[in-house]
Amino acid sequence: MNRQNLLFLANYNVWATQRLAKHLNQLTDEALLQDVGLHFKSIHGTLNHLLLGEHYLWYPRFKDGVSNRYALDSLIEPDPQKCIQALLDRAPLWIDFIQNLNAERLHELLHYRRGNGEALTLAFTPTLMHVFNHGTHHRGQITAAMTYLGHECPELDMVYMLAEQHRHQ
Repeated sequence: MNRQNLLFLANYNVWATQRLAKHLNQLTDEALLQDVGLHFKSIHGTLNHLLLGEHYLWYPRFKDGVSNRYALDSLIEPDPQKCIQALLDRAPLWIDFIQNLNAERLHELLHYRRGNGEALTLAFTPTLMHVFNHGTHHRGQITAAMTYLGHECPELDMVYMLAEQHRHQ
């Protein structure tokens, strides 16, 4: 996987986050906070987990070599609307990070500590790919929850982004 592939995934992450946010902003806080049986209970709980994972755990690990220690269900942003906005504001940081990344770094290892203090060493690029795959997984859970609650949800398949880009060429 090269820088262009990673940039594609980072751009998809921004696109999907923006598209999801447009639909989420139409839901009430009550709907966002309702326990719908997800691992992190609610849509908000899952959004909060995305914010935590992508931006409080993984981003500092990749960018600064810092392993913050949070439980995976730590409440980072209790306000659902602010949580959505924080995801929107922070998603583009990954694009900047990848654009400015030393190409040699893509072939190195990532050393970090999990929330429980366990030291891990993983291949840098596949682990970065995990961050974007993780977001895709949880956005899928969120759209299923939106459907369960009777709300319209966006189509987030990557092919829709590709078609959208093709129309704008």
